[in-house]
Amino acid sequence: MSHAALERRSTPARPFGARFRRFVRQHAWSYAFVLPSMLTFTVFVLIPVCWSLIISFQDYRLTSGGTWVGLENYRVAFTTQSGVFVRAIRNTIYYTLVTVTANILIALALASMIQGLSKWAQNFFRAAFYLPAVTSVVIIAITWRWLLSSQPNGFFNYLRGLLGLAPLRWLADPTIALESIMLSTILTVPATGVVLYTAAMGSIPKEFYEAAEIDGAGPIQRWWYITVPLIKPTTLYLLVLYTIASFEVFEKILLMTPSGVGNATQTIVFQIYQNGFVQFRYGVAAAQAFILFLMIASVAVVQFRVLRSDVEY
Repeated sequence: MSHAALERRSTPARPFGARFRRFVRQHAWSYAFVLPSMLTFTVFVLIPVCWSLIISFQDYRLTSGGTWVGLENYRVAFTTQSGVFVRAIRNTIYYTLVTVTANILIALALASMIQGLSKWAQNFFRAAFYLPAVTSVVIIAITWRWLLSSQPNGFFNYLRGLLGLAPLRWLADPTIALESIMLSTILTVPATGVVLYTAAMGSIPKEFYEAAEIDGAGPIQRWWYITVPLIKPTTLYLLVLYTIASFEVFEKILLMTPSGVGNATQTIVFQIYQNGFVQFRYGVAAAQAFILFLMIASVAVVQFRVLRSDVEY
């Protein structure tokens, strides 16, 4: 047995009260600073999430409280209204796959083009591209509703008229309504992605590019073999961020197609809203919300395992 181990055995353990007082003296101020955030998180996030999980197993009424029904709400969520919840899940996954992929690629392309400009130009474009991030989703949705209006004077139909094409019912035709909403998301610049990608690219040491250039690597090779791998942590963060936002798409659906266009634009959160705040079926809405939570958590775990990176520089 080592000397240090013998010394630890010979030293009597401090009583719990003394260790607790020492811990408070050392760390009390640290916990005091984070206490407001912890209380806010507990009251407005943790408790509602736990409460909604409990309600998902109950037939809940605001006036009479809840009655335990087990997994009945989960069965009802999938079997009532002619499978509309299954349609909502399919639409949400479709919307997420298309918009997240497009947003990541657009952000990466814009950031790569900005990176080669002067500092003044980089700051200008960062500010310009970040403008949509500080604009209300409601304003963006209302603007796009006008752009995609079915009337001949709608912006896109006006452009089609100049080309001699017939107007389209962008948001009223079930065959293209969801794609029209996806188009509005894709054409809105992914501001957060552009800013984070430019910051990540700016932190890559110049020596890497200089060494590759000496070895004869061209601009595209340097971008593909140096830039893309070294910004992988940023890509992972944006992928998770955009995936969560796409799974929770709601405002655009409600404002641009409030009728659902025959369930063509139904999404999971739109279904939760209709069950919880229109039909007052709180148990079913809570069950659907918990299903959405499990879906997002599962996708995030897969994304972290696939794209985790041990790159350091």
